[in-house]
Amino acid sequence: MEKILGRARKFGDNVDTDTITPAASLHLSLEGLKQHAFGPVFPEFYKTVRESDIIVAGNNFGCGSSREHATEVVKELGIRYIVCESMARIYMRNCVALGLYPILVKGVKGFFNEGDEIEIDFENAEVKNRRTGQGAPFKPLRGTPKEIFDGGGILPLLKKIVAEAA
Repeated sequence: MEKILGRARKFGDNVDTDTITPAASLHLSLEGLKQHAFGPVFPEFYKTVRESDIIVAGNNFGCGSSREHATEVVKELGIRYIVCESMARIYMRNCVALGLYPILVKGVKGFFNEGDEIEIDFENAEVKNRRTGQGAPFKPLRGTPKEIFDGGGILPLLKKIVAEAA
């Protein structure tokens, strides 16, 4: 995998699933959910997000409920990578299942300001702030989780496996 460059979208600690997809908006379509994503901490986030953006957060990203909407909406917004200090186990599992790449990096919250350019170097397993040069290592996905991510998520991968078996 090559180097990934993007704009850091910075969040703090304990960003829960109700912050990512507020409960009051769960009745909406995925398109409607996008308009409320991260609303409690970043009103109208959807108007500012770009396809190459990368979430950078502190500890316990995705805590709270197991609602898959909270992962699905992030992917629907065009984000493919979440770099954080720690992530809730169920949210991490949902990321892999839906084709989002979770990257855990100690202290990363302090490396970036909102809008900084972030580089994810998979060859050297390092995340770096291109403005400051500050970076840190991470452990890339391996084995089945990597295969699922590379397949676009668990459903696309399963469809491919079934099609190849037919």
